[in-house]
Amino acid sequence: MTSRQTQVAIIGAGPSGLLLGQLLHKAGIDNVVLERRSGEYVLGRIRAGVLEQTTVDLLDQAGVAERMRRVGLLHDGIELCFGGARHRIDLRSLTGGKQVMIYGQTELTHDLMDARSAFGGTTVYEADDVALHDFDGPSPCVTWRKDGAEHRLACEFIAGCDGYHGVSRASVPQRAIETFERIYPFGWLGILADTPPVSHELIYSNHERGFALCSMRSPTRTRYYVQCSLDDSVDQWSDAAFWNELRSRLDPQAAESMIIGPSIEKSIAPLRSFVAEPMRFGRLFLAGDAAHIVPPTGAKGLNLAASDVRFLSRALIERFRERSDAGIDHYSQTCLRRIWKAERFSWWFTSLTHRFPETGTIGRKLQRAELDYLVGSVAASTGLAENYVGLPFDATH
Repeated sequence: MTSRQTQVAIIGAGPSGLLLGQLLHKAGIDNVVLERRSGEYVLGRIRAGVLEQTTVDLLDQAGVAERMRRVGLLHDGIELCFGGARHRIDLRSLTGGKQVMIYGQTELTHDLMDARSAFGGTTVYEADDVALHDFDGPSPCVTWRKDGAEHRLACEFIAGCDGYHGVSRASVPQRAIETFERIYPFGWLGILADTPPVSHELIYSNHERGFALCSMRSPTRTRYYVQCSLDDSVDQWSDAAFWNELRSRLDPQAAESMIIGPSIEKSIAPLRSFVAEPMRFGRLFLAGDAAHIVPPTGAKGLNLAASDVRFLSRALIERFRERSDAGIDHYSQTCLRRIWKAERFSWWFTSLTHRFPETGTIGRKLQRAELDYLVGSVAASTGLAENYVGLPFDATH
């Protein structure tokens, strides 16, 4: 068995793990990233693309924002579509100048990989049978297999950034963790297409046939979604069927002006709300999807992961530089205050925009009344805008 040592072992080479590694490196803290998949697989995952102002600021701090600043799309607002018409929510004016950035998670991951390669950081891809040991004591370690050989990494702390299905949360004894979960009775059918966006800003549509979202990754690449049954399969949906369904859920102007084309990726994602408490177990810390999942409606998943990484990086830097445990002792409760506010917003926005068959006609009437109130009230629009662009960190206490 080969052995080595580092200060922080990071499990997972997605954006949260790589961003944590980048921030720790800039602070002079040695770290090793372990990932069970290949680098190509990680880059191939099609995920979120809306970054909050706070996430953009953190990427600036990490020194990985140059390409995002150059090619990302700054958005000042979003559009809500219902009753055959669109209504704009002016995020910038309602939040004192805050915006969101459209920049795909794949691109962000690429930037973080390039930055890690530039400073020579160690990332082990295709690490099999990763196991976490002794994180409830002073000397944790991580073991894995690669290319038929056994490896051991001694460390001072472990950061579990390996997602909902990863080994990190699964390594915690069940008696030490409590989970909260809601499974939604529908999914999102999404496609990626090399076509220009139908609108400059995102359109969230509430329609009798179900929810729809018009998003984008660039001026020439679109990401569109329609609410679908959990029993559906991708094979049931031809490109033509998808485009017809999407158009039927939009206002006439958007439906008529939409440019369609062949899909380059098509998938169905279930929706869930999930939180695991606490997020610290001795010298193991959970971050990102390992600790929480939100419905994608509010674009909070990647942003919450970045928020966790911000708190965790600062806590670890404080520990190594000042030998203070204050940050790591409060990590879980600090993160969870922000997480539950984002969970609330994502649940509310999902409930407002999707069709829930079990609520019947009264549910549809109540949705319409709330949408009418939302677009007609500055106070209500401000609440939506503040949550959408990202609550300030000092507002989560």
